[in-house]
Amino acid sequence: MEGMPESGVSISPVKIIIAVSLFLILADNVTFFRHVLEFYPLSRENVPFLASLVLVCAGLLVTVLSLCCLPYTSKPVLITLLLLTSLTSYFMDSYNTVIDPSMIKSIINTDTDEVLDLLNLKLALYFIFLGVVPALAVYRVRIHYRPLWRELFTRLATVCIILAAATLAIMNYGDFYSSFIREHKPLRYYSNPAYYLYSAAKYAGKHYAVRTHALTPLGLDAAMPADAHNRLVIFVVGEAARSDRFSLNGYRRLTNPLLQQDGAVSFTNFWSCGTSTAVSVPCMFSAYGRRQISSDRARSSENLLDLLHHAGVSVLWLDNNSSSKGVADRVAYRSYRGRDANAVCDIECRDEGMLVDLQDYINRHKGGDIFIVLHQMGNHGPDYYKRYPQRFRKYNPVCRSNLLEECSRREINNAYDNAILYTDYFLDRVIGLLKHNSDAFETAMFYVSDHGESLGEHGIYLHGLPYILAPEAQLHVAAIMWIGATFKDLDNRAIARVRARRYSHDNIFHTVLGLLGISASVYDGGMDIVRDSLGPRAPELNIRQRIAASGSPAAVGNRGMAHELH
Repeated sequence: MEGMPESGVSISPVKIIIAVSLFLILADNVTFFRHVLEFYPLSRENVPFLASLVLVCAGLLVTVLSLCCLPYTSKPVLITLLLLTSLTSYFMDSYNTVIDPSMIKSIINTDTDEVLDLLNLKLALYFIFLGVVPALAVYRVRIHYRPLWRELFTRLATVCIILAAATLAIMNYGDFYSSFIREHKPLRYYSNPAYYLYSAAKYAGKHYAVRTHALTPLGLDAAMPADAHNRLVIFVVGEAARSDRFSLNGYRRLTNPLLQQDGAVSFTNFWSCGTSTAVSVPCMFSAYGRRQISSDRARSSENLLDLLHHAGVSVLWLDNNSSSKGVADRVAYRSYRGRDANAVCDIECRDEGMLVDLQDYINRHKGGDIFIVLHQMGNHGPDYYKRYPQRFRKYNPVCRSNLLEECSRREINNAYDNAILYTDYFLDRVIGLLKHNSDAFETAMFYVSDHGESLGEHGIYLHGLPYILAPEAQLHVAAIMWIGATFKDLDNRAIARVRARRYSHDNIFHTVLGLLGISASVYDGGMDIVRDSLGPRAPELNIRQRIAASGSPAAVGNRGMAHELH
């Protein structure tokens, strides 16, 4: 870009680096300084510290850019940084979100439809005025480079002066910085562009490392039960469904009328292992608990679906969301996002479209156990009003914009609750399908949402905050189980006895094994909700091999979750 048309204005590399750094700190850190002001409000005592904080942040950015902006790389680096930071600034300012490694993972896994749902005029204005306009100014300016050794000396002197000034500021306001660093560590998550650059580098390092590892097998000793009763279990992966919006859990609105008629059991104390689909879905199907799972471990290890395949279960993943996040890479998979695959579409393709041809699959696999995963679009935000057919628009008025901060809380809640009503209908249809097959199978449905959702509480929207910062709304998820009348040794009344106990995504792996009665050395009965519901005298449910709960990594993860949430 250095050789492209330039204006008559000439500037040294150091000056343009300082100018861009100050612009990024002052223009793209509204959310960062808003959170800082919550702890250090404007006052005569705090103003010098706040001014020094700007100096320190800009100084650190100048130092990093001085190392990256070389001849022929200065303009590409600065322009790219301006454009990307304008976008992160929009999402942080609009939804009070944080761009951490898990969010980077979600962004990379986002499909075109999800991107289109986020486009609006405000995003365009951010991109133009905080990204394109300053980027054009950088593009047009002429950068005058000195001879090599003089350029190096100038940059080194500049960095030394800036770091000395930053050090002096930190020493001068030591008490402020001590509390800022020790007591308010989460504030650093909102620093833009520093934290998203750190997150991107961290994600890239882990993503590269995982590709160097061979896939670790899981459950090669898994075995089917010896009885003649075949089981059909449907596991529904919900999307952004909060526990407190289900009337089965005491919500004032009747959002689960059909599930209530079905006698389904809702777990009132169920918690997610992540705040985004990209993190939670691999964790839900992993043998490891939340505290031990990581993106590289999830990618380099087989999961629940692989184990079931080893045991001889027919496994199928149907997806009306973005993808399985790598979970279903080695089993039968079909996407229902397009009209060519989904027979039930209006403004978008509906979850119930996954059920249209499902009976044909079940008929072809009779004579053995079947495990089917249905990955919902559910309550995916911010366009909640698109997530349900119009006949489910019970609560009005609704927010019809992806700029949630421009809608009233009532409008947002109405649209969100209407989507929960549609999930109630969808799950009722799943139960109807299972009832239809009750003569040939012992049937069960297990529904768990991948994460919750913030709906404007404390100015926070959507999901994806770092786990340590995430409010309860993003972690306390809806979870429902229904057991068919012909299921051996288990019924909905038994499940209802433990509905209020604390469970999490860590329990899913072992509970599914319990539902299917599969034996495997990785099975932990202490983590199995099914076994838990039957009490201390619970039958073995055909589980022939078990390990002690204390030796299970998943058990350790579940015990640790209670301490970290509250």
